[in-house]
Parts: sequence; structure tokens; C-alpha cells
Amino acid sequence: MKEIKNVLLCGLGAIGSIYAVNIDKYDKNSLKVLVDASRINKYKASPLIFNGEEKQFNYITDKDTGFCADLIIIATKNNALPQVIQQVTPFVAEDTIFISLLNGLKSEEILAEAFGAEHILYSYFIGHASMREGRRITHDGVYKTVFGKKDNTVYCEDVLSVKNFFDKAGINYDIPQDMLYSMWWKFLVNVGYNQASAVLDADYGAFQNSQKANDIAIKLMEEAVLVAKAQGVQNTEKLIPEVLEILKTMIPETKTSMLQDVLAKRQTEVDVFAGYVSELAKKYSISTPYNDMFFTLLSAIDEKNMLSK
Repeated sequence: MKEIKNVLLCGLGAIGSIYAVNIDKYDKNSLKVLVDASRINKYKASPLIFNGEEKQFNYITDKDTGFCADLIIIATKNNALPQVIQQVTPFVAEDTIFISLLNGLKSEEILAEAFGAEHILYSYFIGHASMREGRRITHDGVYKTVFGKKDNTVYCEDVLSVKNFFDKAGINYDIPQDMLYSMWWKFLVNVGYNQASAVLDADYGAFQNSQKANDIAIKLMEEAVLVAKAQGVQNTEKLIPEVLEILKTMIPETKTSMLQDVLAKRQTEVDVFAGYVSELAKKYSISTPYNDMFFTLLSAIDEKNMLSK
């Protein structure tokens, strides 16, 4: 089993910062945070403040040499992935393992096209959302990194290597046997609650207390379930009930990442949620009126926010 010693982190936002803080605490020399050259001085002058504490990390640019990553963790937005692929290429070896925490179901496929599928693990982040205001990030520590190959009945060497490293670094994780089911379960959370929250300006408490608001999220998820079943995902009848159970555990006043994006006038990831549901649905002649409408609504919100900047 390969021992992970050198980790490259791409993305130091609401999710990436959680991993940066944990790995840095475990072994500062293990971690390099990839940034644009123009941002290094900015980050040093205005450091990340995580749960009230200033954090400085070992930063690296794609022009630096002499570093080879055993594990690359990608925690950017989806629209940054093409640039990330270019930037990480100098640090990739034949056995470098990739974990992508990007929302949606496409990033692993894109990474496999760039670097080969052998060492790309399926993965996602699930837990209480971080609250971000500029360089200040607050998180209560409730999260899991869900990762693995499609079938984890027996752990492959890459999965064991990441598991061993996460154990040492104190990073919470889960390795489900059926990773594809698990990926679609998280996708439903995003398709339903991220999108509905962004349009309704609703925190999790709104969905916990308003049946009408929750029904909208469920309609969005029901369309995605039909697509998942057509894609060959097993046990799809369990997907929505399990999502509804996790909704009960969310902090009521917490906002989804998509709602935070809308409020901060950042572009949403509607392309990888409603856009992807609609795209796949067309292959199977499945009707997706709710996701089609939310794609239109959120695209309009994106355009409005971009024009107002």
C-alpha cells in the first residue's frame, strides 16, 4: 500500500479550508496549497481566518518545481476545473491519487479524460455547510468525506492509502459499498435543496417547517431519481427518503452553498445540477419540467447578478 506523504490542495474556500486546516495541523510539511502567483502575497497579507483563528499555509504555484503529489484534493468550483487540470499537471505522477469534492457527477469523468481513470476516486463532501464572509470561514466540524471506487466490497490500494492518511490527519470519512448510489444520493441533495433554496432565498429551516417549500425540492429530486434509474443506479426508491432524513439533521439557520453564491453575487453551479439532469433525461426521453424551469430561473439570476457587479 502506498503511503501518502505529499498532498496538493486546490481550492481554499468553504470546503477546501476544512481539509487545509486538518492536514496542516497533522503535518504542515505534508500540505501544499495551489494558488495563482498573484494571490500568494494577498493571502499572506490577508490570511484565512478559520473559526476565528488566522491560518497560513505552504502555498505553491504551477511554476514551482520539485514537488510531486501523492494525493491531489480538488475543492474549487466546477467552472475552475479546466484551469485546475492545467495547473496540477506538473505535480502529477503515474500513481498520483485524485479526490474531487466538486458538486455534481461530472468531475471524475473529466479528470479521467485528462489523467486516466485508474487513480481517480469517486468522492464528495457532505455535512453542515460552512459560512463564508470574505476571508472568514466558520464551520462546526460536522462533515464526512465520502469516497471510493464504484464498488468497495473490497478496498483497492488507492482507497486504503487515502483511508490510512485520513485516519492520521483526523479527516472524517465514509467508504460506502455502492459508491454510485451514494454519489446520486448527494446529487439529489444538491438538485433539490441547493436549487430550491437559491430561488426561494430559504435556509434549511424553511424546508424543515414549510411543506410547500419542501415539496418543490422533492419535485426536483423526483425527476433526478427517474434519470438515476435509467442510468442503472440500484435501489433508487431509497434515495429521496434518505435525503429527507438528512434534512432533519441540518442546522435550521444554515444556508446552502448555492444560496450563499446567489447572495454574494457569485455564479451558481446550475449547469451541473438542473442542467445535467435535463441533459441526461433527454437521452431517455424523460420529462423534467421542474429542473428545466429551475435551470431557466437560476441562469437568469446568474445573469442579473453578473450585470449588477
